[in-house]
Amino acid sequence: MNFIYNLIVHITWFHLKIVALFHPKIKLFVEGRSQTFSNLKTKIQKENKTIWIHTASLGEFEQGLPVIEKLKTTYPTNKILVTFFSPSGYEVKKNTAVADAVVYLPLDTRRNAKRFIETVNPVLAIFVKYEIWPNYLKELKEKQVPILLISAIFRKEQVFFKWYGGLMRKALQAFTHFFVQDNNSVALLKSINLNNATLSGDTRFDRVAEILERNNKLSFMELFQGNETCFVAGSTWPEDEEIIVKFINETQKHLKFVLAPHNIKTEHIQSLKKSISKKVVLYTEIEHNDISSCEVLVINTVGLLTKIYSYADIAYVGGAFATGLHNTLEPAVFGIPIIIGPEYKGFNEAEKLVAENGILVTRDYDEFTTTLDNLLENPEYLKNTGVINANFVKENKGASVQIMAHIRRLL
Repeated sequence: MNFIYNLIVHITWFHLKIVALFHPKIKLFVEGRSQTFSNLKTKIQKENKTIWIHTASLGEFEQGLPVIEKLKTTYPTNKILVTFFSPSGYEVKKNTAVADAVVYLPLDTRRNAKRFIETVNPVLAIFVKYEIWPNYLKELKEKQVPILLISAIFRKEQVFFKWYGGLMRKALQAFTHFFVQDNNSVALLKSINLNNATLSGDTRFDRVAEILERNNKLSFMELFQGNETCFVAGSTWPEDEEIIVKFINETQKHLKFVLAPHNIKTEHIQSLKKSISKKVVLYTEIEHNDISSCEVLVINTVGLLTKIYSYADIAYVGGAFATGLHNTLEPAVFGIPIIIGPEYKGFNEAEKLVAENGILVTRDYDEFTTTLDNLLENPEYLKNTGVINANFVKENKGASVQIMAHIRRLL
């Protein structure tokens, strides 16, 4: 199995280099990795006490951020190294101040793993949520480096629990400790004789709880919203937008609408703007318009959505009609009702909040209209639904505290 796995990795890398000639994102994936070791050479020395945190992409980085920040303050003389698998994480966070070095993780070949571990010489390795790379884990174990998997979540459908998953089960044995999100994950690990797991929850709750402590003020939102009820739809896809835009065009209710599409390419934004019959303004045009008189604001930039949620009376989180549900915890922390589409299975916090009636599911335009009207016409129902979400975040935070207590015993 080791031979077959390593052969597949090498073949994959060969094909990726060809695809990179025609695909910009894959080009970043390939070219970024060609710079990993030169970047490490300038920022990390073998004699440094380096703590290595690996994340797949931007979401996992945000998930691990509460722990990374605590590591930086608790161990100020240690170097913090963050690695990414995906360009969507690296390109956004390559200059983050919380790390001394940020690089792409080279593909999981035996040669790369050996060279990487010898170069970094970490005193601790932390993997976030899903990333299981057999060669890196094998090399770390041989070097007797403590390895943690944090905010992990396991499901019986995963390869670790299949008859053919021997290689990946063996990879899991390298971890010193697992910090998992739910009891089901603890039970699944025990079923393959891994008893070194702690039910700590998800560090994302710590991350979103910190949002309340920062300054979320946006002057343009105060001007746009005025005294009106505000509906914010974040990370929307065309399937979401078709329903929301129809409601915007047909409703007689006095509302302010904010749309923050996942796709902010000019062609899509202009098409979205044209589809709205009410007075609409783009974020990039607000300096030249009286936005207080506008009914719809389209956010055609990144980095503002979390703060915008703080102005929402009701939130819609996109993706559950299409590619996958986006982050529901960011609006939840502000204590507002959340509406989503029907495909939310596998998103742990969404499943729980749907069961508790903090997140409301709509399957089509009629359900969306009924759900939104019920919230708007029943202020007490709106308030109580939001309270469910705020309490859910409060009750589930604290994972990073448990993880740091364990790390203090290791270092």
